[in-house]
Amino acid sequence: MGDFQKLKVWKRAKDLAVSIYKATGKGSFLKDYNLKDQIRRAAISIPSNIAERDELGTNRQSIKFFRIAKGSAAELFNQTIIAFEIGYFTQPQFEQVKEECQAISSMLPRLIHVRAKY
Repeated sequence: MGDFQKLKVWKRAKDLAVSIYKATGKGSFLKDYNLKDQIRRAAISIPSNIAERDELGTNRQSIKFFRIAKGSAAELFNQTIIAFEIGYFTQPQFEQVKEECQAISSMLPRLIHVRAKY
């Protein structure tokens, strides 16, 4: 248990989730419970699914959780676009989340490909 902590993609996803929690804990998010909760759920889902894959016995199950994590990254990016456009995120905050979502999303297919070989 705990091998997921060695994965760079998990580290980036975990750091992104932490920054999302901090960013959504103030400002306009304080009164917009629905969007705040939705963004937080998507953000926490990424590293959680990567970690959950660590405990599974088969590559097929691992691939499923990597794909869910990839979908959650897209969901988070979508919600960040909306939050930015309604003024909840600043341009630098938006750019940071965008870059991290794209980086994480591009790292996951490599892991999926490796798992699919076995």
